[in-house]
Amino acid sequence: MRSLSMFTLGAAALVLTAGCKKNDEQPPQTGYQQPPPGYQQPPPGYQQPPPGYQQPPPGYQQPPPGQNAPPPNTPTTPPPPRGGGQATPVDANMAAAAMAIIGPLAQSQAPGAKAVGSPLAGNFQQGQTLEAAVQLSPGKCYTVVAAGAPGVSEVNVQLVATTPLPGLAPVLAQDADTGAQAVLGKAPDCYKWAFMFSAPAKVVLTVAGGAGLAAAQVYEK
Repeated sequence: MRSLSMFTLGAAALVLTAGCKKNDEQPPQTGYQQPPPGYQQPPPGYQQPPPGYQQPPPGYQQPPPGQNAPPPNTPTTPPPPRGGGQATPVDANMAAAAMAIIGPLAQSQAPGAKAVGSPLAGNFQQGQTLEAAVQLSPGKCYTVVAAGAPGVSEVNVQLVATTPLPGLAPVLAQDADTGAQAVLGKAPDCYKWAFMFSAPAKVVLTVAGGAGLAAAQVYEK
């Protein structure tokens, strides 16, 4: 009887041991697994990012629809300064270097003519202009002499009608020179105002190349 009891206990112990071992050797479950706590489902239409995608840095804001995001860490280059506009008027004495060129040039290109009004002088950036009024008188002939100081490589000068006349272009005359000196109405072909009435006009001085002081003077005969 005692032997039977010992046999029964031994068999029961074997069954328990086999059951525990079976549970320990169960293979891992495959298929869907529950997400971790706090996980939220992505919205409808969400697409997984491509391989290698990196999350944007903190504080990054998505651009509005239709606008491309700038590449990260791209240095911005300031736009180049724009030309044009009005030059800074200066006294003719400040443009002495330019005026020293205008005097001898006028003697050769406008012989017998006299200066009309004050010289037009200014400190120019490339592309800037300066204007001065002049009254055109009947039967008179006009020459405009312009020059730039060192630093100026190209000056242009025009004679423009203040009030356009029918059948007459607004630009009455302009120089055909290149370089830091310009003469409108060179001898012997000065610009003649052939109408029997006076008319207001303006001299337009432009520095098209370089920068610095430039001046112009109107001559009449």
